[in-house]
Amino acid sequence: MISVLIADDQDLIRMGLRMLLEAEPDLSVAGEAADGGQALAQARLLDPDVILMDVRMPQMNGIEATTRLVEGGSRARILMLTTFNLDEYVYHALKAGASGFLLKDASREQLTGAVRAVSAGETLLAPAVTRRLIEDFCRGPAPSAVAATGSGPLSDRELDVVRLVAEGLSNAEIAARLYLGETTVKSHIARILTKLDLRDRVQIAVHAYEHGIVRPGRRTPPPGQRAP
Repeated sequence: MISVLIADDQDLIRMGLRMLLEAEPDLSVAGEAADGGQALAQARLLDPDVILMDVRMPQMNGIEATTRLVEGGSRARILMLTTFNLDEYVYHALKAGASGFLLKDASREQLTGAVRAVSAGETLLAPAVTRRLIEDFCRGPAPSAVAATGSGPLSDRELDVVRLVAEGLSNAEIAARLYLGETTVKSHIARILTKLDLRDRVQIAVHAYEHGIVRPGRRTPPPGQRAP
């Protein structure tokens, strides 16, 4: 059973989310919070698997709450809720350690699928939304194309994987694009996270744009072709 904490300042939103989640046999709502401070307290008390965190809340917003939870070592996976698909706050939430974001007008299937995905350690990195959002907030001069942080620079193959993660591709799609096994892709991602000291693939994407590994508006070419 996946336990979920709902953090939103609107009663009707919380009620609707609770009804949708509790209609699923493998999901349960552990509790609710009306602001970021309550979300922190409830997360520590209830230790949920997933937190649905509204971006904009009174007293303490969802970004600050996410930052504090991540810095405090919370195991909960945080799924940000927002009304706007290009909300600048979402970018900062991703950097703070959120596992992805979901629009409030998402369908029931998208909501429950998102909760299950982040609970399983996946991230919501939708190409049509997240990539555009990251591009908008990471424009500017690009540093080195090879990251030198963490335990060492990335290999050429790891850089290929980083670029495709930043485009929002799943492990299966990356495997097909690079002619690798899906298990091999997972191993590459695990090493990338360790080398760059990152939390998940959302932060890999942010890192890729900030360090010039991927440039806004440019797609990664298939193997054997050079980028223009």
